[in-house]
Amino acid sequence: MKLNELKNHPGSTHRRKIVGRGPGSGMGKTSTRGENGQKSRSGASIKPWFEGGQNPLYKRIPRRGFNNTRFTTRYAVVNVCDLNRFEDGATVTPETLKEIGLVKKELNGIKILGSGELTKKLTVKANLFTNQAINKIESIGGKVEVI
Repeated sequence: MKLNELKNHPGSTHRRKIVGRGPGSGMGKTSTRGENGQKSRSGASIKPWFEGGQNPLYKRIPRRGFNNTRFTTRYAVVNVCDLNRFEDGATVTPETLKEIGLVKKELNGIKILGSGELTKKLTVKANLFTNQAINKIESIGGKVEVI
């Protein structure tokens, strides 16, 4: 056997598909694309993930992954004007705020905000204070203690 005597196996090679060339080829007129529709037009390309206008899969499935909102520090908030319920010279702690009902849950701590007016001299113990709250408590003669 010599190299010039080698031949392919019968049926292993095929004639190239010639499209759009008269009646003899059997693939004239529509060139095997079918009659109508988007795919029959020239230049038509539909993305593989396009679902015909139906809500796509990536929008139907639930969101997954990391989200930092689970780990944010949330504080129970109390305004300075709400502290007028206490008697003059009293010590305000998270426990006393809970007893009175100003705070339902302490969450990660208590934050005192500066809205409203304070008329009583108090010692306030909390986790956070706004600058305005500190100024209002200390201007009357009260004390601010950060826990």
